[in-house]
Amino acid sequence: MIMDSIFSASWIRCGADCCAGGPPESLVWSASGSGHNVTDAGFVFSKCFDCAKTVRKASLQVTALGVYQAQLNGARVGDFILAPGWTSYSKRLQYQTYDITAMLREHNQLDITVCRGWRFLGRTKERITDGFSDRAAALIAAVDIEYHDGSAQKHVTDGSWQVEESKTRYANIYNGEICDASFESQSSAPALAFEHDKSILLPQQGEKIAETQRLEARALINTPKGETVIDFGQNLTGYVEFTVRGGKGRRAVLHHAEILDKDGNFYTENLRTAKQEVVFICDGEAHRYKPSFSFQGFRYIRLTEWPGEPNPADFTAVVVHSDMKRTGYFECSDPLVNRLFENIVWGQRGNFLDIPTDCPQRDERLGWTGDAQVFFRTASYNYDVEKFFCKWLADLAADQAEDGSVPHVVPNIFDREGGSAAWGDAAVIIPWQMYLTYGNQGVLERQFDSMTKWIDFIQSRSRNFIWNKGDHFGDWLNLEKENGGKPADKRMIATAYAAYSTGLLVKAGKVLGRDMARYEQLHRNIVWAFRRKYIKKNGQVRGDTQTGCALALKFGLADNKEAVASQLEKLVKKCGHLTTGFVGTPCLLGALTENGRVKTAYDLLMRREYPSWLYPVTMGATTIWERWNGMFPDGTLADKGMNSFNHYAYGAVGEWLYGTVAGINPDENAPGFRHIVFQPVPDERLSFARASLETRHGLVEAGWKRENGKIIYTFTVPQGCSASVRLGGESRETGPGTFTFEQEG
Repeated sequence: MIMDSIFSASWIRCGADCCAGGPPESLVWSASGSGHNVTDAGFVFSKCFDCAKTVRKASLQVTALGVYQAQLNGARVGDFILAPGWTSYSKRLQYQTYDITAMLREHNQLDITVCRGWRFLGRTKERITDGFSDRAAALIAAVDIEYHDGSAQKHVTDGSWQVEESKTRYANIYNGEICDASFESQSSAPALAFEHDKSILLPQQGEKIAETQRLEARALINTPKGETVIDFGQNLTGYVEFTVRGGKGRRAVLHHAEILDKDGNFYTENLRTAKQEVVFICDGEAHRYKPSFSFQGFRYIRLTEWPGEPNPADFTAVVVHSDMKRTGYFECSDPLVNRLFENIVWGQRGNFLDIPTDCPQRDERLGWTGDAQVFFRTASYNYDVEKFFCKWLADLAADQAEDGSVPHVVPNIFDREGGSAAWGDAAVIIPWQMYLTYGNQGVLERQFDSMTKWIDFIQSRSRNFIWNKGDHFGDWLNLEKENGGKPADKRMIATAYAAYSTGLLVKAGKVLGRDMARYEQLHRNIVWAFRRKYIKKNGQVRGDTQTGCALALKFGLADNKEAVASQLEKLVKKCGHLTTGFVGTPCLLGALTENGRVKTAYDLLMRREYPSWLYPVTMGATTIWERWNGMFPDGTLADKGMNSFNHYAYGAVGEWLYGTVAGINPDENAPGFRHIVFQPVPDERLSFARASLETRHGLVEAGWKRENGKIIYTFTVPQGCSASVRLGGESRETGPGTFTFEQEG
């Protein structure tokens, strides 16, 4: 069967004969502090074969330990960027199947270039060690040909394949690429077949990575330092395609960055050790070139070297991310809020590159579980991410420790590190939110054991139902200390999340028809313990933090909601702004509006000064920042070591724009928006707001506008669905169709 052909192939890699000399000395980069020379060249694995008869059907199945790009008879096979993507390689490795029927000739040559890609990323300097070691990139592939006369032919990777060095002299996810157009391999050698586990192979599960948009250069800038810089006008993830011609040996050297510093110079310090450099070595001919085995996060490029006079028309930024379908849109009367929403979308595009990364530019780009968890609902409205997250959750379960601990990042490159509240809770929260958005209980079935293991792990780290053991990130990057207070207690946050996730596990189990009596009692016990330890006699939350109050309200832990809502509002008004970090921020506005503090919530949304969501917009941001104080009004930077300008976590406010401003909400008793809850909460500072969401059942729309002293609401319900319309304390039930309601406004 074609489906099984790749399993009959052998893993192959280069032997000593094909790379003994290594790359030219001029291309060797010294890894700072590693004691190694970086020599990650690409290798081309080749197979020639004939087709003597008329082909009816042919396919190529292929994957690599590394990333690959295949060419058949000089033409690109497929359009998957950075195939096969990133999974927990020791346990799960995707392979792709391509239809190559129309590409075959009588005489054929298949060339597959392999570079290291994400393979061997780790905490140690192994991420940039010698590419010519025994763990160099490897390949496994199979070609299946069916002829019209019923006969068949198969070619699989084995020792008959040849391998040689490629024109890609260096490729590294963090550092970039070096391509030498003039390089010609002096010899090829038989590939070395070797034993490697094939049980880890699985058909493509996630979305392919694709080129999704092209942006022309906006401006050519000469900086105060005399640098030649090109601005594409948008912070993005991908690479630059450029036209270059120079004498043999001349170099085009491009560096990538997100921002210019306060003086208008090219700024790269926040990249840490990531070079984000692309080098093209000319051969005297004109070339149109783009990288194939790395990606960069950038808005600007610096032409460190360039043969001739640069022309902005020769440069195009290529946007690259997982090929998700856009499903959600939001718009209102405030242009800054609209730009904020666009920044949220661009942040998702920049960081959903096969896994939900934290950032796309510095030497990190990892699948941090906490970031993915807080942003998931917004992500699932903006784009159809069901397939994307099914793959990632399978890796989460594969990397989950035997004791149930969830790694901080997935795929896990940190060995045994894990188990932080709000981060590990991704194991429970994301499957449940996927169920709410898409209505497919299959994800609950597949992830239920993982969900249960996480809750059991929490209890193994708890005493008297208070999560009191282990290390936690807490309310990451909060501003409490900056405003004279103390951050929310990490154990309080942990126990709040323990209650929330246990409650979700109970709901998931009931959907699946499981007996959840044990976990129902556990949930009651954790809530009781939280109230006993962290709620004061007056009903307010101990510690006086915005995050503590927001979690208590959103997670159902406050037995006196009015007392906590009043406390939260006073804390906000006391300093005039939010002080929450990664954990508190996603809950903040919902906690306020759901408890009658609508104006205060809108005050936070509409605030333009630091700190706020709109402050980065006023500073020209085109994506979401990692830190509220990533850049100060005078252009100075708060932090050099951890300061990403494309970090989506604070973009979690998007769910509030959809759910509260526009009013589109799911009903957990009829998930997938089979029943919609329309509950918009207008504010006098907006004259209109509207949102749309393409659901599994059709298009859902909600909007309102002010007209002649009234607020006119319009809602659209897809065929086969129903809705509750909740306005002014009243609720009406509707079936499918488009409906209009009016209120005094």
